[in-house]
Amino acid sequence: MNYDASQFQRDAEELGISLTDEQIRQFLRYYELLIEWNEKINLTAITEYQDVMKKHFIDSISLVKACDLNQEIRLIDVGTGAGFPGLALKIAFPNLEVTLLDSLNKRILFLEAVVRELGLSKVETVHGRAEDLARQKPFRETFDLCVSRAVANLSTLSEYCLPFVKTGGQFISYKSEKISEEIENAEKAIRILGGRVERQVEFCLPASDIYRNLSVIKKVKETDMRYPRKAGVPGRTPL
Repeated sequence: MNYDASQFQRDAEELGISLTDEQIRQFLRYYELLIEWNEKINLTAITEYQDVMKKHFIDSISLVKACDLNQEIRLIDVGTGAGFPGLALKIAFPNLEVTLLDSLNKRILFLEAVVRELGLSKVETVHGRAEDLARQKPFRETFDLCVSRAVANLSTLSEYCLPFVKTGGQFISYKSEKISEEIENAEKAIRILGGRVERQVEFCLPASDIYRNLSVIKKVKETDMRYPRKAGVPGRTPL
């Protein structure tokens, strides 16, 4: 099928991202695979072409508003789902070394199929829970950047994510609403986990009134080995 990618290209350019024809082809193929697989396993409720391009792909790569991605970065996407934002970021910024972590194996199989089909390198897919993986040596405090679009309060999300980040690195949470109060409530947890709230980057996605908030948390010291707590605990009883 022929897709009109002109709006997508304009949106990317508004973010300061210049995509090659090959990268646009990869995004379009990613969209096709998402729709194909979505009939078998539940990957997304958003399926309309323009909606996926804006609310998943452009939303994912809007991370450029919060940090410079044109450098060598080891990135982990916690609770990646259908690959948002991690896989979309990898297509837009091939220099990134990306780990996609999800607790559902069906989603991992989908991601592996996309990575194979698009011929992407330096992408690792991992099936597991953040609480378990963040305790393992190859993962703990080894990433420059951790990102997550997962729906959880910032205290819980920080406990899942900050243990993956090396000192001096960043954890950036994607939110779709104003979260000043949520950040205030999470500050103690973030401090306990070795982080510090740096800033919030607020904006609307290009050519839309869709509000987004990137919460930038810097890792200032190592995370105590007590964290993350056992699977399920961070969600039930946030720090």
